[in-house]
Amino acid sequence: MYLTRALHRSLQQQPDEIVTIFRGRRRSYREFCARVARLAGALQALGMRPNDRVGILAQNSDRYLEFAMAAWWGGGVLNPVNVRWSVPEVVYSLDDCDTGILVVDDQFLPMADGIRATARREPVLIHAGDGDAPAGMLSYERLIDDAAPVPDAERGGDDLAIVMYTGGTTGFPKGVMQTHSSLWCGTLQRMADTPPLKGGRVLHTNPFFHIAAIARVLMQFIAGETHVILPSFEAREVLETIERERITELGMVPTTIQMLIHHPDFPSRDLGSVQRLGYGASPISAAVLEQAMEKLPGVEFAHSYGMTESMIVTTNPPGNHGSTARAQGLHLSAGCAGIGIEVKIADAEGNEVPRGTVGEILVRSGGVTPGYWNRPEDTARALRDGWLHTGDGAYMNEQGYIFIVDRIKDMIVSGGENVYSAEVENVIGRHPAVAMSAVIGVPHEKWGEAVHAVVVLKAGAQATEEEIREHCRAHIAGYKCPKSIEFRQALPLSGAGKILKRDLRAPHWEGKARAVN
Repeated sequence: MYLTRALHRSLQQQPDEIVTIFRGRRRSYREFCARVARLAGALQALGMRPNDRVGILAQNSDRYLEFAMAAWWGGGVLNPVNVRWSVPEVVYSLDDCDTGILVVDDQFLPMADGIRATARREPVLIHAGDGDAPAGMLSYERLIDDAAPVPDAERGGDDLAIVMYTGGTTGFPKGVMQTHSSLWCGTLQRMADTPPLKGGRVLHTNPFFHIAAIARVLMQFIAGETHVILPSFEAREVLETIERERITELGMVPTTIQMLIHHPDFPSRDLGSVQRLGYGASPISAAVLEQAMEKLPGVEFAHSYGMTESMIVTTNPPGNHGSTARAQGLHLSAGCAGIGIEVKIADAEGNEVPRGTVGEILVRSGGVTPGYWNRPEDTARALRDGWLHTGDGAYMNEQGYIFIVDRIKDMIVSGGENVYSAEVENVIGRHPAVAMSAVIGVPHEKWGEAVHAVVVLKAGAQATEEEIREHCRAHIAGYKCPKSIEFRQALPLSGAGKILKRDLRAPHWEGKARAVN
């Protein structure tokens, strides 16, 4: 299976149907596929060979989807760069997987010079905007206009399709590899549990560099549906777009659901076209879910749990959001293993634990990553005896429903974004006044969890909270920087000298049923 196969089907069966809508710009499948074939030819002319990595640093747009498909059509591998990263983080990902071509939109033009100056291999920069390309950059539209279309390379199966960077427990992002086959498998598994709506119009607001957004994109391409795209989430524009474009399905994270239903314009907008709301990326609180279901009567709610390493692990379908299922608490579970997916709750040795006992979620399926780019040791730790060790702590009830209660891996989820403590600690540790630090997640009403740092200063040294934050902002993305900082004389240590983060977290999570939010 190759990812562009979905385009060939739609081109054959519905060439004049609209595939993308972005800020009033509408393209049919006929137009979209013609542009993809020419852009693939332009990328090949710029030096892209089979399995070469090409990147994009841009907000959501129709061009983003064209570029992704053109990369695969031309035989390349997509590197969707995290738009919240700083220049050093972006350059790290480009260098790590040797990305030779980078598309940049208007929003991120100020980063172009820094990327060009510091990348180990200066990438060919393509400007994806409506105006003239800046000096030293190629025009996205001109490349398409001037290129001849090329045949689909039809790379598929175990050929690499994408490298997606996620935080690392060692403090450096890891490139999660997914093949054409694994992405196809994960997408079909999601579609089997929650079939697409016939003639659906799906609104994309989750950033396309996320696996959840990529999964949603692939589902709509396979189903031959219409993608309605916004650059990012802004509640008023989302409400206006739902009403104007008659959106049938939304994909959101708990924080954006909360912002949407509490927006002042919410009651006055006609949202009657919406049939389904899919949510995920982080646990949702009972209060937010109940409010959303009350304010969107007649809308199906569906939840899925997955990660970059495995697009889909469990699904919680609309049936589990009805009154009977809610009375059993099933709406707050992560659901059951998806179709064709094996899940077990295991101890540290990988042995399955009794039902109701907390252990680590392990998953095995065709949609699991083959590993991390150039990181054999990390791959060996994550993939053991054929099972992906997720690092999430949970228990399974007698009916097979999974309830996530903790994180075994040292990760914080803030507003749907993964933050690995080690990465933040490494940056804090570079501050000349810091002796040691520990970064934990604490409950936050809006973002679910917030990054909290506990810092020990060197003897005689001084530093303020703002100085530590400013230091962090210079090296890592804003969402990774500590929202709160406390200074201590010492950190709690185990007999082996390991920082006892559970002791640091305990006061913040006291009285809560689970240690994730």
